[in-house]
Amino acid sequence: MKLAVVLAGFLAALVAAPVAAAETGSGPVESVSASKTVFPTEFSLPDGFQPEGIAIGLDATAYFGSRATGAIYRADLRTGQGQIINPGPGTPSLGLKIDGRGRLFVSGGTGGNARVIDTRSGAVLASYQLASGAAFINDVVLTRHAAYFTDSTNPVLYKLPFGRHGELPAEAVTIPLSGDLVYGTGINSNGIAPAPDGKALLVIQSNTGQLFRVNPQTGVATLVETESLANGDGLLLEDRTLYVVQNRLNTVTVLHLDRHAKSGTVVRNLVDARFDVPTTVAAFRDRLYLPNARFTTTPTPTTPYTVVAIKRR
Repeated sequence: MKLAVVLAGFLAALVAAPVAAAETGSGPVESVSASKTVFPTEFSLPDGFQPEGIAIGLDATAYFGSRATGAIYRADLRTGQGQIINPGPGTPSLGLKIDGRGRLFVSGGTGGNARVIDTRSGAVLASYQLASGAAFINDVVLTRHAAYFTDSTNPVLYKLPFGRHGELPAEAVTIPLSGDLVYGTGINSNGIAPAPDGKALLVIQSNTGQLFRVNPQTGVATLVETESLANGDGLLLEDRTLYVVQNRLNTVTVLHLDRHAKSGTVVRNLVDARFDVPTTVAAFRDRLYLPNARFTTTPTPTTPYTVVAIKRR
């Protein structure tokens, strides 16, 4: 009889255990909560960081580059928490892209260079000096066969052709730009993305607000017929939808492109009160993430910087 009572009490305790955990916030509730994590719609970067580029991997991990020191910051989109994984070379890290091998391609701005960083260790896998004189290596795009970098100072693209199994090359190839894209004063070629047909690249010229389709073999650029995209910066292509960040206008303009990206129609403009000169954009699930570069704020070591997430709508 006593044994039966003890067993009954033990079984009752087992049944009641999950209820007790739910009430106290311990035990199984943590795994349930994790599966329903509400990703923050805004989070901070280190003070004084001066962000510009963003890249997001498949595992809810985002990477940001500092235009002040070139440091690379890795953040968890589920929490907004992160850490510096590479201190940088002391020159800028601007446009970023990540590939399926966990390699982060970094545009080196006024350093005139590009780097490839291991996202797990933060180690520099390769470094390329793309230009010997004045240069502004601004953004990068990855295709199946190569990485392409824009230079806002010199009318060229730089290409890192991949080997058969994705191996990095010993040096870069310079592709002169010609055709409709004519350089002037200010920031010229900036954001870069693939064209929808996979046969060309799209390049935005910030100082003119013009968008171009560029032949990656010849460098010949053809003007895309669309509205002016003044202060165009980062680009993001999804199918035939192109997101264009217009930094100082605090706007993301959404274009619908034709199949060959010869023309584009503005379908909507995305704005948010939290924008403070966003520069680049990356997507994760149903959101767009944009770092606030705050170009209109004088930077100091204690200046705060944030990343804003908005619905794609």
